[in-house]
Amino acid sequence: MHGYVRRIKEAKLHKALSRSPAVAILGPRQSGKSTTAKMLLKDTPSVYLDLQDRVDRNKLSEPELFFDRYRDKLICLDEIQLLPEFFSVLRSEIDKDRRPGRFLILGSASRDLIKQSTESLAGRIAYIDLTPFIVKEVANVSIWSDTWLKGGFPESILATNDMDSFDWRLDFIRTFMERDIPNLGFNIPVPVIERLWLLLAHYNGQTVNYHKLAAAADISIPTLKKYLAILEQTYMIRLLPPAETNLKKRLIKSPKIYLRDSGILHALLDIERYDSLLSNPIAGASWEGFVIENIITEYDRWRPSFVRTSNGAEIDLILERAGQQHLFECKLSKAPKPSRGFYELIDSMNPKSAWVVAPVDEPYEIKKGIYVCPPTGFEI
Repeated sequence: MHGYVRRIKEAKLHKALSRSPAVAILGPRQSGKSTTAKMLLKDTPSVYLDLQDRVDRNKLSEPELFFDRYRDKLICLDEIQLLPEFFSVLRSEIDKDRRPGRFLILGSASRDLIKQSTESLAGRIAYIDLTPFIVKEVANVSIWSDTWLKGGFPESILATNDMDSFDWRLDFIRTFMERDIPNLGFNIPVPVIERLWLLLAHYNGQTVNYHKLAAAADISIPTLKKYLAILEQTYMIRLLPPAETNLKKRLIKSPKIYLRDSGILHALLDIERYDSLLSNPIAGASWEGFVIENIITEYDRWRPSFVRTSNGAEIDLILERAGQQHLFECKLSKAPKPSRGFYELIDSMNPKSAWVVAPVDEPYEIKKGIYVCPPTGFEI
């Protein structure tokens, strides 16, 4: 099951290994990094070490001897953030032999991992972000409404029932706050991060007001920005930047904030079932974040942003690359009706395509060049 839905990621991984001596797969804990790597290793001469395992860590006590023994194999090092000092050893070994596809390193995003690999392995490493599943990856095992409710973490989306999925997400949240944050080198009191995370769930889809949010969380603005950066680095939130555009309108300059996984958002807000989600005031903002995360993840080479004018006209998501723009509006309605401001911005920006993503069954054209589609119905 995992092998089928992760096929896209596996192809991307093969391509990266064919051109770079080292490839790093970064992503949140429990997002499927180890499973994806092991799928690849089944067909590749390789050796796998889990650095959470004391026995495997001891195998690297004399790294030069270990590398000499397995020089003709791909060496996979899982949970590399537990040995940040090891990057200098990797650099020395790669400089002796720059063949592509020598090392595959896996790790939860961490300050040390990103810093050390950037400093020590510059020009020697390729990066792949492995996020939780998006709708298209699990289309064979889950309808989009279930994926929206449960989010994309494998253990959540593939749980046998809604309650098991919900309980897994509650455990994930608790473990993230109590164990993962400290293990990544960050010192944040659990009650503080818990209060902030719940606040962010209620603020999901809003532009960031640092003064208001810091006051509500009872922390200073510099501390708030530091904690937001940590949650962003660990793939828990997304700060969507405002577009840099030459529109002759007054634009909102603050980023918008989203919890990246809709299932984590719903667990924080105590939303267990689909009916409860639809009746909750957060439903529209949750749908918006869910759709935006799916689009950005699928088209990860495009630059994402949004536009909101001072009079309230808005485009939820803009994807830009090589002078092209694609615009997206998210509407939680079977018969979506975009605002006049939406059409005015489209006329001003003249995009390559424009989409209104809604819970509809089939794509259809709502106005010349503007299409309504389900969350799996667009292609740019």
